[in-house]
Amino acid sequence: MIDDRPTEYLVGLVHELRKLPVETEWVEFKHNKAEPEEIGEYLSALANSAALIGKSNAYLVWGVDNETHNIIGTTFNPAATKVGNEELESWLLRLLAPKINFRFHTLEIETRRVVLLEISAAFRHPVRFEHQEFVRVGSYKKKLKDYPEKERTLWRIFDHVPFERGITVERVSSEEVLKLLDYPAYFELLELPLPDGRTAILDALAKDELIQACAAGDWSITNLGAILFAKKLDDFSKLRRKAIRVVHYKGRSRVETLREQVGAKGYASGFNGLIQFIMALVPTNEIIEQALRRTVPMFPELAVRELVANALIHQDFFVTGVGSMVEIFDDRMEITNPGEPLVDTRRFVDTPPKSRNEALASLMRRFRICEERGSGIDKVVDQVEFFQLPAPCFEAPEGHTRVVLFAYKPLNAMDRADRIRACYLHACLKWVMRDYLTNASLRRRFGIEEKNKAAVSRYIHEAVEDGAIKPFDKEAPKKLMKYVPFWA
Repeated sequence: MIDDRPTEYLVGLVHELRKLPVETEWVEFKHNKAEPEEIGEYLSALANSAALIGKSNAYLVWGVDNETHNIIGTTFNPAATKVGNEELESWLLRLLAPKINFRFHTLEIETRRVVLLEISAAFRHPVRFEHQEFVRVGSYKKKLKDYPEKERTLWRIFDHVPFERGITVERVSSEEVLKLLDYPAYFELLELPLPDGRTAILDALAKDELIQACAAGDWSITNLGAILFAKKLDDFSKLRRKAIRVVHYKGRSRVETLREQVGAKGYASGFNGLIQFIMALVPTNEIIEQALRRTVPMFPELAVRELVANALIHQDFFVTGVGSMVEIFDDRMEITNPGEPLVDTRRFVDTPPKSRNEALASLMRRFRICEERGSGIDKVVDQVEFFQLPAPCFEAPEGHTRVVLFAYKPLNAMDRADRIRACYLHACLKWVMRDYLTNASLRRRFGIEEKNKAAVSRYIHEAVEDGAIKPFDKEAPKKLMKYVPFWA
């Protein structure tokens, strides 16, 4: 569903719907009847039915005769309709679960008012209105629970249709596709020359399922195409909340915001610009090398790049109203994405990657934006150790996944939790390299001289006591002790 489409398009859409011989499961015509409760029930019924029959949108039209489909006009004015003191659209949205996209369009056709309600198809779960699910049976609105066959079919559809395959905009011209999508970036990321002619460009986009051909020579843009290559994500109402937010705070808290920006472009076409913007906000430190002063960012760019890419790729797109976010503080960076992790946060380093969005992940790998072998977190931990930063923290707050990168602080300023986390991730990194944590390797990780190896032994003992690591061979001599993660 595209916002702010020209009136001519919407008028043409109404005329196309009028050509249907009868009302269908995804189209309903009305004259003036517009009771708020009934509109809510139709939102549920039409959204669920659109999902059942594979339509990206359903429609409720006022001002068109139910029998003849002639334009008769309507007195219904959604902008002026209130339920109590609440605007109609806000009231409907509050009582729908899960939230879906819908929009009223008030048009003038043949000098008469026509109201078009455009409704996005249900996804992930059947849509409920006031805790009740509805569906269309022919041209009738019914309770979904009374039709168990349809309910089972609907759930099967939700189980088998990934987010990327969904349609965000249907029936647009080839000119509109090229206007909405940054197609030159697609070929640039694949290091391919831009084809000659519109047909070759569209065929290439269709091959990667960024768009799909539909009737009469028009095209539908998939969620995959829009989320990766939208020139402006705001053009796609279903996806605008999936734009990544970058927030820069003053100090260590969220009390005062210095700058906030929401990404405008698709993930692939805008990724390099996004990383450059983030790194420009990251605080810097000055170091002296061989009498030369050099400014370096507080967080290694490679680690930031990998973590931001992971957040975009592994997010749960079916969690509505939220997207990925990067928050920058004086002492840390927090990268959060919607969706609980599919892998135990303690096993991010060694477990083969799992993704909710396989098509998205596959294309991002082809664009070399993320790791193909699932070694991105390994690289993050390796970069953190190379710069002797505190170990990153992997968290799973309710419904989300979060990674925290910490700014440099000396070892004597790290607390017990910092030291245990560093020991554990060092053991994980060594394990995937077919190696072991030792006193010597941990000294190198912390930048500690050999004369202070007794302190490192205490840090290892803390991690063993906590259960984060364990001896590889309990019977080995003390000087030859090696350690592995608790799960190894």
